Amino acid sequence: MIKTLKSIFFSFTIGAIFFALLFLTSASNPVFPSGDDWLKQMKQVEASTVVLNNKSGIIPVQNIVNNRIASVNIGSAYANEFDSLLNKYTAVASMKAPDFGDAPSLDRLNSDLKLYNTIIVQVTDATVNDHRTQDFIRDLDKSENRQLLLVLFGNVSSLKHLDGIRSPVVWTSINSPVSAVFTAQVLFGGVSATARLATSVSPRYTTGSGFTTAANRLKYTLPEEVGINGRVLETSVDKIMAEAITGKATPGAAVMVVKDGKVIFNKGYGHHTYNKAVATKADDIFDLASVTKISATTIAAMKLYEEQKLKLDTNLGAYLPLARSTTKNSLSIRQLMLHEGGLTPFIPFYQSLKPADFRRDSSELYSVKVADSYYLKRNYYEEVMLPRMLNTKLQPAGKYVYSDLSMYFLKEAIERQAVERLDQYVLNYFYRPLGMQTAGFNPRNRFDKARIVPTENDLVFRKTLLEGYVHDQGAAMAGGVAGHAGLFASANDLAILYQMLLNGGTYGGEKYFSPQTIQLFTSRQSLTSHRGLGFDRWNPESGNYPSNLASSETYGHTGYTGTCVWVDPKHQLIYIFLSNRVHPSVTNKLSSMRIRPRIQDAIYEAIQAGGKKL
Repeated sequence: MIKTLKSIFFSFTIGAIFFALLFLTSASNPVFPSGDDWLKQMKQVEASTVVLNNKSGIIPVQNIVNNRIASVNIGSAYANEFDSLLNKYTAVASMKAPDFGDAPSLDRLNSDLKLYNTIIVQVTDATVNDHRTQDFIRDLDKSENRQLLLVLFGNVSSLKHLDGIRSPVVWTSINSPVSAVFTAQVLFGGVSATARLATSVSPRYTTGSGFTTAANRLKYTLPEEVGINGRVLETSVDKIMAEAITGKATPGAAVMVVKDGKVIFNKGYGHHTYNKAVATKADDIFDLASVTKISATTIAAMKLYEEQKLKLDTNLGAYLPLARSTTKNSLSIRQLMLHEGGLTPFIPFYQSLKPADFRRDSSELYSVKVADSYYLKRNYYEEVMLPRMLNTKLQPAGKYVYSDLSMYFLKEAIERQAVERLDQYVLNYFYRPLGMQTAGFNPRNRFDKARIVPTENDLVFRKTLLEGYVHDQGAAMAGGVAGHAGLFASANDLAILYQMLLNGGTYGGEKYFSPQTIQLFTSRQSLTSHRGLGFDRWNPESGNYPSNLASSETYGHTGYTGTCVWVDPKHQLIYIFLSNRVHPSVTNKLSSMRIRPRIQDAIYEAIQAGGKKL
């Protein structure tokens, strides 16, 4: 039974998962609903879901920074489905009343909620009928220090028990996994609510009552909603991933597809390692490698550009004083972002390490943790690495030569202008406000290593399996934070970030960029290459990069560890592929087998099969 559940979990998108679990508990030979059946039931829930008491526009929840949120279940059978969706948008703690009719238990629960700003309470028509539940709700409702959001499943007449409540109420007559999924997304703007009460139940809740809410974040649904046959898409991706894993191109991967602002595919494949001890989950955290360049460094540069703190045609020396006495002084920010500055592509810094430069135990002098039981001398980056990069030989500018040094230097310029470290800057201005829960540098400081997919078994430099430490040697020696590598994240976090760009710079009701800035950086900006500013792009010279069917508007980046993000504005499509193809050692099979582009083409083919022209 456990094996069957595990198989189902990794084989279905989010909606089908919930139905699979439901039918598995109710039938010995379950029949899973088709995507069309799921959507039909979702439409029924949508038609019956009413948002009340929302004059202040609290729903959808906007500010999630420093907003500690708890979800309290009082009697709902589908709290797991509900809470799972909530946690797609931000971190939400799950709590359950031990016995909804036991007043002391509710008092203890109330006390446990003292440190939360927003309390989401799920109730049913049965549990809200109990006066002790009503007392619990009224107590939270009158609090001046926290916001209460109520979700009620069941008969409309039960609304009369909430007549005196001033907090927003989301009510639906349907109590099912589908309604749990839908109402959770209403709260955070994954879906809109437009329905009105069809009957009067109390002086407050009368016929026609209800508020229209906006959809301003990702929606989680099935491929059928955007005209794609989910079984066809999944079968195609499954086949390619089976080839990849059997051929040892990578032990596992996570694949995500977002179409028209809707997550329609999100699946983990294979295992963390070839010993198959840990199955890869869709929400695992991966080393993004060079996807860092656009997911951290470039978006930071874009923000500073909008604030006129970083100018594309200003020389590097204006932002990095150490460059002024070197040949790098006159390089422009634009040249760095286009990889046209004549910089050395890569420096194997670790090969120059001396025994005195590192220790196996930490100390005040050896404080830069490069891996487990490996500590580099403090300030090694500032005293050795950066000066060495600044003094490398410079080739004539104007020719496209992909170089990690450009992003090392851009990070320095960003930090000087932002007056903040790159990792903290992107965390404060992007990741936290957007609801990205895993994205960041040095993930071992925040997550258990079991959730982080390992990369190489490094036999040369660090002599250990890299678990949560950046694979790139130079980034590791820089303390895990570099402009070209070091960022870790889940697929869902990347989907949020790139949906914001695809939206023209807005997400969750907040504006992060102007559409003009996004257009400038993501469009072709060079006469000598296909590149944008920081972003890689569709390449007209090759004709099949990043894939055969990607449109000419496509932008994104790949990563050395076996990752990629590609955004196609023409088709409102985001494709995310995360893997650890460098485990246990570096192999080029992922590229030679064209796993990433073939999956991307399979997505376009599924769109075509649904009757849409490319």
